[in-house]
Amino acid sequence: MPQRMSDILAARAHRTFVGRDTELGALETMLMPKGPRVLHVHGIAGIGKSALLARFATIARAGGATVILLDCRHVEPTEQGVLGALAEAIGDTGSRAGDIADRLGELGGAVVLAFDTFEVFRLLDTWLRQVFIPLLPENVRVVLVGRQPPTSAWYASPGWGWLMRAVPVSSLTDTEAENFLQGLGLEQADISLIARCTHGHPLALKLAAAAVREASPEQWPTGAPLQRALDELTRIFLEDVGDEVTRRVLEGAAVVRRVTLSLLQALFPDVPPQDAWERLRRLPIVVGASDGLLIHDAVREAIARSLHASDPARYLEYRRTAWRQLATEAGVAGGGDLWRYTADMLFMIENPVVREAFFPSGSPTFAVEPAQADDGPALEDITHTWEGSEAAGALMVWWRRLPQAFSSVRDGEGRMVGFYAKLRSDELQPAWLLDDPIAGQWYSHLKQHPMPRDAIALFCRRWLSIDDGDSPGDVQAAVWLDLKRAYMELRPRLRRVYLTVRDMGAYAAVARRLGFEVLEDHTVVLDGRRYHSAVLDFGPASVDGWLADLAAAELGVRRANELLDPDARELVLETGRVALTPLEFGVMRYLNAREGKAVSRSELLRDVWGTRYEGGSNVVDAVVRTLRKKLGDQAARVETVSGVGYRLRPGGQTSAASSGA
Repeated sequence: MPQRMSDILAARAHRTFVGRDTELGALETMLMPKGPRVLHVHGIAGIGKSALLARFATIARAGGATVILLDCRHVEPTEQGVLGALAEAIGDTGSRAGDIADRLGELGGAVVLAFDTFEVFRLLDTWLRQVFIPLLPENVRVVLVGRQPPTSAWYASPGWGWLMRAVPVSSLTDTEAENFLQGLGLEQADISLIARCTHGHPLALKLAAAAVREASPEQWPTGAPLQRALDELTRIFLEDVGDEVTRRVLEGAAVVRRVTLSLLQALFPDVPPQDAWERLRRLPIVVGASDGLLIHDAVREAIARSLHASDPARYLEYRRTAWRQLATEAGVAGGGDLWRYTADMLFMIENPVVREAFFPSGSPTFAVEPAQADDGPALEDITHTWEGSEAAGALMVWWRRLPQAFSSVRDGEGRMVGFYAKLRSDELQPAWLLDDPIAGQWYSHLKQHPMPRDAIALFCRRWLSIDDGDSPGDVQAAVWLDLKRAYMELRPRLRRVYLTVRDMGAYAAVARRLGFEVLEDHTVVLDGRRYHSAVLDFGPASVDGWLADLAAAELGVRRANELLDPDARELVLETGRVALTPLEFGVMRYLNAREGKAVSRSELLRDVWGTRYEGGSNVVDAVVRTLRKKLGDQAARVETVSGVGYRLRPGGQTSAASSGA
């Protein structure tokens, strides 16, 4: 039988995989009856973690094990996202953690569940450790592969002990590096040259091998630190790319998280998108995925840094163009794909305040976990250390009433060093809020500024650290990171977040950057101390719209043909700016967030007015009429959809049948 191309590719991959005997040995121990149940494989970008995992998967399957491999970059980073991806991988329709865990065990024999690129799942670390992995049957093993070592909570949590092991991945030895290059077909003279400048780093070896035939020896970064060597090798690799078009496409593609045909068309209107796609796909540092092409992280970062330094105007224009395209696509994306655009928008944001809130740069110091009943004494001690009797009493009422709303912050030894309480509006009775002086102010604000009926407000009632109270610090950072997990899980229904602190000045700059508004009229005095409240309203498009707006503000960009300035609450027309009434602004913002989609009158009444539609009201039509009058030449953009309601047409796509309300 003729050999298939897949067999040839597999054989080539096997030849180029060298060394890693220690790491493979550690991975293989988990297939033994008394082996560890969880392995954390960690190392810097480009060090060969994914190749190691692929090799282990081959070995495990050859030994009769079933291997389920998830690339975390392609899975929504929520509990339901993970369960949905696992259900799809095993051909199941379940959505409950226990059912999925049981089904994995029923696959028979040894089962390896591997999460690659685990660093993007940092928000789910606690859920996996405390909830999902403990549900797995004893024949299921878990491999977590990422850049960061396991959090201290894995070591501090009772019971893990020998069940968990960390496996660091380091550079190849000199001999392994030479064998690697020989597997790529290089000459010995080139091998010796490359070995002097790549530090045994597999990605650097690949880059050097791809460029060695064009680069003269004096160009090589001999003796340079690894990061500088990677940057220089990336530059040499770019110079070696065969033509200017491919280089330009690669540079533009480096500013986005994933590359799609639609993004390529927007970024390079003079290049057929399929041609640009094929040019990228053939490069050794690009891999294909179900939702686009991915440039290796370390190379992508190096290319983006180089472009930013050498041509900042082009770098900015690429990012602005990408934002416009992503914002347009996100507006019509289905629920199953929306998270991809959330991740795309997060990638576009370079603001360190926002990035640190979602992707902390340092190694995790503390773990945030659901509070346990025996945390009560420590929680009360921390509360009474920092709060007076009135404030402490109000907070402890919530602990007795809704202990599940509290989370404990623990250090590497498992000691409770702080806590916070977050309350969901859809799980509370109004009387409970009114019992609390601070939450009562939030309830008052909600009554004055109602949300859509199915929207959720998240009340961050209090966070306190044993050392810092509610001041900025490591505990506060851990709390804010955990809040982002709630953001992701509750979208698209999450509309607002309320919080309270004593010293608002300590958070003023960060709060402004994130979009929080200080509620000056809702300050509460307890025990002679002032408690300030702030609210973040995500807008009709929830967290996704908020992220898009943050990216837009950073880039100084607006959608093409954008009519609304949400910050100024004004229409932006060729003839000038026009102020809007609160209801006109509410309707316009609602339509704008759903550009191209039909919106019913009942939806507008419910979500803008905060009332139910009873069939006889024409208040929506009246507001639309005044809105169209203010739009002038752009009035036809607000189109009447017969029998439904209204739709905001994208610019340049107006319809003649849109003049009557």
